[in-house]
Amino acid sequence: MKKRLLIAAVATLLPLFAEGGAYDDLIGSAKLGDTRTVAEILQKGASINTTDIEGNTLLMLAARDGHVELVDYLIRQRVKLDARNSAGDTALRLAAFRGHPAVVEKLIAGGAAVNMPGWTPLNYAAFAGHVEIVRLLLKAGADVNSPSENGTTPLIAASRGGHIEVVRLLLAGKADPNKPQDSGETALDVARKNQHTDIGELLLKAGGKSGRSVTIEVR
Repeated sequence: MKKRLLIAAVATLLPLFAEGGAYDDLIGSAKLGDTRTVAEILQKGASINTTDIEGNTLLMLAARDGHVELVDYLIRQRVKLDARNSAGDTALRLAAFRGHPAVVEKLIAGGAAVNMPGWTPLNYAAFAGHVEIVRLLLKAGADVNSPSENGTTPLIAASRGGHIEVVRLLLAGKADPNKPQDSGETALDVARKNQHTDIGELLLKAGGKSGRSVTIEVR
């Protein structure tokens, strides 16, 4: 009797172990950009929207590490393009931040959202100084003045990082040089604080002003 129960218990657990192994293989293959293995596991019934413990979907994992072929495959299989992980990031946000223009192009062409509340893909690309990706996102209709949760615009993000070519692109795209973040600081204030004098001069020529209040002492 005990032997039969043991056999039954093992038989019940085997599919769980197999499923766990398939899960690990799927996540690992997505990280490596192994399109063939991912496709084989999905064809056996795994969900295309499987996530890791941090909420990263297969698409996010592939986009984050620049695996263009896998990203293309997942898009063609109708993966959820705008799913978010535990940090609130989408696949396009991750690709924009990590600097993968070919992946960004695929995601945009597939219909991924360019604009969203909070840190947008453009904010991320500007912060990281990825000129080509900034250009792609602007062409796709990204809001050049979209602020993050604390009011940081793409122009402020680029000015903080000293990315002058990105600053030029954003200004050419009608970025507002005087849109302040929650602290009241403008892109000019941020550039000066971080000693990016060349960007400060560029912002001044574009009509940029300081957002800091001036206190006049009366004697």
